[in-house]
Parts: sequence; structure tokens; C-alpha cells
Amino acid sequence: MEAYPKTNLPAGAQRKDNDVRVLVVEDEQLLADAVATGLRREAMAVDVVYDGAAALERIGVNDYDVVVLDRDLPLVHGDDVCRKIVELGMPTRVLMLTASGDVSDRVEGLEIGADDYLPKPFAFSELTARVRALGRRTSVPLPPVLERAGIKLDPNRREVFRDGKEIQLAPKEFAVLEVLLRSEGAVVSAEQLLEKAWDENTDPFTNVVRVTVMTLRRKLGEPAVIVTVPGSGYRI
Repeated sequence: MEAYPKTNLPAGAQRKDNDVRVLVVEDEQLLADAVATGLRREAMAVDVVYDGAAALERIGVNDYDVVVLDRDLPLVHGDDVCRKIVELGMPTRVLMLTASGDVSDRVEGLEIGADDYLPKPFAFSELTARVRALGRRTSVPLPPVLERAGIKLDPNRREVFRDGKEIQLAPKEFAVLEVLLRSEGAVVSAEQLLEKAWDENTDPFTNVVRVTVMTLRRKLGEPAVIVTVPGSGYRI
């Protein structure tokens, strides 16, 4: 398996931000935490649990685009977690992990309702690519490049331009700007930004959204394009 959480990209390759929220369910805590760290570095919002019972609790209260699900879990088996996701009719996609690379195991996992299957050990780059591909299936197709008010954001190349001038943004600033642009002028609340650009371990009473928006405004320059709607949120 590739070293975690570094992602060594080929020369000239660009990272891709799919605005994906992921739940990692893996009882090997070091592996689970390493996978989560790596996915977060790809600008994904990631939560982690270490058993099937905790997974069922999380999917009952949070909306996830992708669940990276180990099959052999304590308390509640991964197969049963997958069946529950299917039973609930959730749009969540399931990437099932297993220590067995046997074809019959893969077929069984897919028949249970998994959308994809990855045997251990695996390359982190492949895991990331599969999570991104599954994440795209849960969303309405959007233009590859987002443009509004003189701002151009390319999620694939992770580039932002204002009136033709490139702007360097931190991962969370990029994620917040992408969410605002995707809203197409609609107001986005601080709570929605917190949910989409951070993970559930973030304190809901934190001022991190306000601080990030302030920094983002400064980097984007004048005239300001991010409007604060008192009591409601932000829009572009």
C-alpha cells in the first residue's frame, strides 16, 4: 500500500475537488485515520468511525456522498451496514473494502448493494479516484468551470481567477468559494458552509466560517463580490 497520507501526483497533474462528504468506516484505526487524513488533504469533508454500529448512527443523522466501508467490522457487520443504506433508499454510494481479493467476495459485496469494491492492500491514489468517481454520481452534473461576477473557478485544475488574474487560495477558502459559486447567487448559510466545507468534528459555534470568508474576500480583492446577508448567510 502507498504511504499515507501523502498523495504523490505525476508531474503536471492537478488535484480535483468534488465537494464530497465521506464517511470512513474501518476498525483498523491507524488505517482509518490515515485514509481520512489523505482525503481531507484532497479538500473532502471526512468523518471516521471504527465499527458498524457507529456507522449506522452516523448515516442516520448525516448526509454522505460516499461511505468507504470495511466489510469485516465489529458490532455490526459491514454487509449489514451496506444493506441498511440500500434499504433506506439513500443516494449515498458505498465503496466496500476487504482483506480478501477473491472474485466471489467482490461479487457478493456488489450484490448486497455496494457500488464499488476495493481489496486490501490498495493504492491510496486508486482509493481517491474511486471516491471521486462515486461522489460524482450523487450530484447533479455541473459545469466543469464555474464563473460568476468576474470569478472563474476550475475544480479540476484547482485554479481561481478574478478578471483574468490568478488567485492563490487555501483548501478551505477554495471549498467555500466553490460552494458559493455553485449556489448561483442564492444565499448560503454559515451552517451550510460548515457542513459542506468542513467535517462534523468542527465546533458548530466556531467562527471559522466568518474568518475564512473574511480572508477570501481580501484575497479576491475589490470590489467585494461576497455579500453578507444579515441573519441569513453569504452569496455571490
